Formats: sequence, C-alpha cells, structure tokens
Amino acid sequence: MKKTNLLLAAVAAILIGSCGQMGFEKTKSGMQYKIIKSGDGEKLEQGDFVKFQYRLTYKDSVVMSTYGVLPAFDQVDSVGRFHDFSEILTKLKVGDSVVTYQFHDSMQKTSQFGMPPYLKKGEKQVASLKILKVFKNKADQVGRELAYTDYQSEISKHKEKELADIKKYVDSKNIPAQKVNNSVYLVMEKEGTGRSADSGLMVGIKYSGKSFDGKYFDSNVDSAKQSMAHPMETFYFISKREGAIQGMLEAITAFKVGSKGIMYVPSTLAYGPQGNPPVIKPYENLIFEIEVVEVKEAPAQPQGPPPGGY
Repeated sequence: MKKTNLLLAAVAAILIGSCGQMGFEKTKSGMQYKIIKSGDGEKLEQGDFVKFQYRLTYKDSVVMSTYGVLPAFDQVDSVGRFHDFSEILTKLKVGDSVVTYQFHDSMQKTSQFGMPPYLKKGEKQVASLKILKVFKNKADQVGRELAYTDYQSEISKHKEKELADIKKYVDSKNIPAQKVNNSVYLVMEKEGTGRSADSGLMVGIKYSGKSFDGKYFDSNVDSAKQSMAHPMETFYFISKREGAIQGMLEAITAFKVGSKGIMYVPSTLAYGPQGNPPVIKPYENLIFEIEVVEVKEAPAQPQGPPPGGY
C-alpha cells in the first residue's frame, strides 16, 4: 500500500510538473491554467459581472471555498489582476470549469495583493472555479444591478439555511429560543421594565460574544473573554439603524432597559463571508449575551446642504 501511494504521488508530481505540455496555458504573469470542462453558455466580456464557485487549496488543505456557502461575484475587466483568476475571465464562458496553478516565484514578481503567508519559495497553490452565471448590461438593466439582485437572493437563501441550523442547535440542547424579526433566535432571560429599545433610539449594552463551540472572542464585562484588550465601557449603537452587526440591530427592539437575553445570530447578519480573523471564521454563526443598560434619544442626524449648495 505504501509503495502504491508513493507511485501515485510520483505520477501526480510528474503531471503537475509537466502541465505546460498537457494542455495548460500560461498568462502573462506566469499563472498556468486549463479549462477542464467546457460550458455552452454566454462568453464573458469586459464590463460583465460574473457569478462563480471558487476553491483555493494549498497542499492537502482547503484555504478558501465558496462551495456549500455563498457563490462569489466579480466584474470582468480588460486586463485582470496579475497572477489571479481574473486574468483569464475573458477566455471563459458560462458553464466552464477551470483549474489554475499559482506558483510562489511568479506571484512574488507580479501579484498586486502580496504573498500568502503560508506559501514558500518553490511551492504553489491551486485555484479552481466554475462559472455559474453572467450579468450583462442590457437596454433596460445594468449588469451591476442584476448581479446585486442575484447576490441578495443568495444571501437570503443562505440566511434561511443558517437559521435552520441554529434552530436545530437550540432544539438539540432544549434551549427555549424564539425567532425574532426573522433575524436571530433569542432567549429572554430577564424582562426589563424600562424604556423600549425602539427603532432610531440610542441603546447602551453590556455584552459578551462567543462562538457556538463556547469560545469567547469579546466582552465589555469580563476582560478574560476579550481576544483583544479594550476598556470596559458600555457599547452604544442606534437601534435598527447603525453601529452594530445587523442581527443585533434587528433583534434589540425586543429589549427594554433592564432586559437580559442571549442572541443566536446567523453569520449573514454578523461578519459573513469575511469573518473577523483570526477570532471569527468566515460564515461563523455567533452567540451574544446581552444586557440593555440605557436607552436614550439618538444624536440628531447632520443635515445636508440646502438646494444650491448654500
């Protein structure tokens, strides 16, 4: 078995090392690519917006992937970012699947985004993508608007999936959580008797945030729960408007001064695909322990200049 594995590894190394002779092409920046499955959809052109699935791997590890979560969206430009899959978008059409080899030495010379910290001299990373859909400018609609509408639809579908996952979690632990404003699951541990945190009001809270595996990443009541030290100050934001993650903005209207509760927030209403590295992973649902300590009028919004700019 060991000899067989070594033989397969050797064959794979030969195939990858000789990819220039096996149908792979090379971009100006030195990135090698090959269309491994041809689609029959529209060709991508400069200015189009494109929806695609993407996976980036290094050795045997997946560094980043959109499969199982939200597809990626990007605009096709005329040149493409050096040593990036955007270099080849104008060569593709809807339905195409392509694999690219991004080598350290070529990336170091041409990449506009710096080097991945894990990639060492002589090594490579492999990026693969599948083109799902293209959004073109039309007489009555702009490609950007069409792509944004599709993106919002994907966000909505993924939020429902995450809410279903959260419900499964709370049910499995017999947590009496209720869905609030179709945004988060909430357990109200103590009903407050003060002013309600209505939309547009300034809300002050004490909080601790943690992942679903119980690891705390931030708090303004316990310094031991902070991943980065900061003063123990009341956190303020404007209900339903701004200053906090979207899930908290939406669910805080269920609270009054004196209320204590636990929010179970989907990633789509928290830090989403980007996460907040290194403490919050991409697409990570979060838990917040909340106490509302103050509700007051929000500062007046600055007025814009009158007509004419005077």
